[in-house]
Amino acid sequence: MSLSLYDASIPGYARMLRNLSAIFAKAEAHAAANGVDLQTYVDARLAPDMASLVGQVQLATDAAKGGAARLAGVTPPSFPDTETAWAELKARIEKTIAFLETIKREQVDGGEDRTVELPLPGRTLTFTARDFLFQFSLPNFHFHVVTAYALLRAQGVPLGKVDYLAGGQAF
Repeated sequence: MSLSLYDASIPGYARMLRNLSAIFAKAEAHAAANGVDLQTYVDARLAPDMASLVGQVQLATDAAKGGAARLAGVTPPSFPDTETAWAELKARIEKTIAFLETIKREQVDGGEDRTVELPLPGRTLTFTARDFLFQFSLPNFHFHVVTAYALLRAQGVPLGKVDYLAGGQAF
């Protein structure tokens, strides 16, 4: 059985973003029950030189929409990094999920050997679509989602592994 590039990417990006939305809902409930201003979560950092929750959500959503677009051979939508509030972060996650739902299997499958170029400051990384997904896009995406989870956990939000893996729902 061969692995479908679509199945290995688009549904996984969407699922993890839905899990992040569920984590946000749990954080909202925790904040309300404990008198915590949601802005405390928005501004939280694990280290002074790391991005805050805002940055982690922006980077996770950029990784998902950019990864999906590159795999499908389309231009990703532009989401300016202007979010500063909790509701704006939630909306960005939902906008990204909506974009992912526009990507069709036939746009991705069959393009495993397509060249994907990723421009970075000072250089461009070149991959096959398969290598881009497994060596860069998925690890980068999961790094930012798990860091957002860790930021909220560090703020006292009662999260566990099942929240990260399944949005708090049983498998």
